[in-house]
Amino acid sequence: MVKTATPTNKTVTPTSANVDMKSLMSDLVRRSGADYCEIRIEDSREQSLVFMGKNLENVQESHMYGGNVRVLVNGCWGFVTFNSLEDLGKRVKEAVNNAKAASKLSNDRSVLAGVTPVTDVVKLNLKEDPRTISLEQKLALFGGYNERLLSTKGVTSTSTRYFDKYTRLYYANSDGTWLDREYMDSGMGAYAIATRDGLTCRGSTTQGGRNDFGIYRGMEKDIDEAAKSAVESLDAQVVKGGNYTVVCDPNLAGVFVHEAFGHLSEGDNVADDPRMQEILKLGRGFGQKYLNIWDTGLDVGLRGYLPYDDEGVPTQRTDLIREGTLVGRLHSRETAGRMKEKPTGNARALTYRFPPIPRMRNTVIGNGPHGSFNDLIKDVKLGIYAIDSMGGQTNGELFTFTAGKAFMIRDGKVAERVRDVTVGGNVFDTLKNITGVGSDLCVRDGAGGCGKAGQMPLPVSHGSPHIRIDNVVIGGR
Repeated sequence: MVKTATPTNKTVTPTSANVDMKSLMSDLVRRSGADYCEIRIEDSREQSLVFMGKNLENVQESHMYGGNVRVLVNGCWGFVTFNSLEDLGKRVKEAVNNAKAASKLSNDRSVLAGVTPVTDVVKLNLKEDPRTISLEQKLALFGGYNERLLSTKGVTSTSTRYFDKYTRLYYANSDGTWLDREYMDSGMGAYAIATRDGLTCRGSTTQGGRNDFGIYRGMEKDIDEAAKSAVESLDAQVVKGGNYTVVCDPNLAGVFVHEAFGHLSEGDNVADDPRMQEILKLGRGFGQKYLNIWDTGLDVGLRGYLPYDDEGVPTQRTDLIREGTLVGRLHSRETAGRMKEKPTGNARALTYRFPPIPRMRNTVIGNGPHGSFNDLIKDVKLGIYAIDSMGGQTNGELFTFTAGKAFMIRDGKVAERVRDVTVGGNVFDTLKNITGVGSDLCVRDGAGGCGKAGQMPLPVSHGSPHIRIDNVVIGGR
């Protein structure tokens, strides 16, 4: 049975279509009476579809309109959301009153790092606009991929998902910044499930991006590989647990750098934690000279691309580790102010319902000097080639990830396939144990996103070349 829904907020009038947003918002933030005031207004429309097995499970179109007021008074925040422009002045007063009340009860005081105000209009620049593709065409394309998965012998079930979301964002703050931005975001994931004698295995392929529906065409090879991977995994032996040299493909290495290191680099995870301040002291060595890690919002087309963050700060490339040494971290204006560092354009909010917090954009390990994949494995007597990720968890500097697919490496060659490979350890030890960084940097977006502080899924990207890590703990039999 197909479930359809077209929810919309009925209290969104008047809207941006008949209001001079710049004059309205700029005037209100200027006259707020707060030490700092910002208003964000968001108008977004999303279309999504889901196939489960042989069924079209869900088709949905949604329209979301709303905004927030965030103010700083005596170092304390006030935050109010709304779904109508009516009485917006009252919402500003409510936020100011909330901040004043908080300042009487809290000894904690926030300080914003200074930035240069900007005024800009950001329009879409799309290769192919998903909004020009009819729902029928989308159903045919992604339904065809789903049927292709199901037609593979041994595949017992599937899940295929797609979404695209257009957003118009208006932003003004009392420092003088005004932004009118358009964003497009989209993603898809296709998953094949194979089951035999109580054992269930999965293969998957994902894709995503900001500016081109065309990336979703011609994915038949990827679809076939996902189905093949699920079926072949049924015959793979469970890996023998132990310490191994592990070569990670660009996707798994990208997941590692995002989850295990990137989150620790976010300013709010450091600013109020003396222990992490000591561990993540700028200038400390964390790897070999060939290890370089950065986060950037400048890569056009990737899901982590954004020209400005949600505090109106221009994004940039922020080096985190340069030639093995910690040189930076990811900041909002607040965490930069607390640590007396510079904002990096990493303050992001999932929607208007949330205040911005430090979040990643596109986080990568840069190319290294160790050549191709074959160069990385040629001296490995016994190791594991770990590919893709099926999820995992982090706890401070400890991490555990499950590889989507894995093979043994024997005498410098890729050998038999194995399954149930979990990669774990301490992130700082692991960074120091990276003994090879290839030259094939690759970033591939997916349909999911990053989760933090209840804000999920935020569009991000991550990538890496192939990397080799010594002394990795592998869970297995």
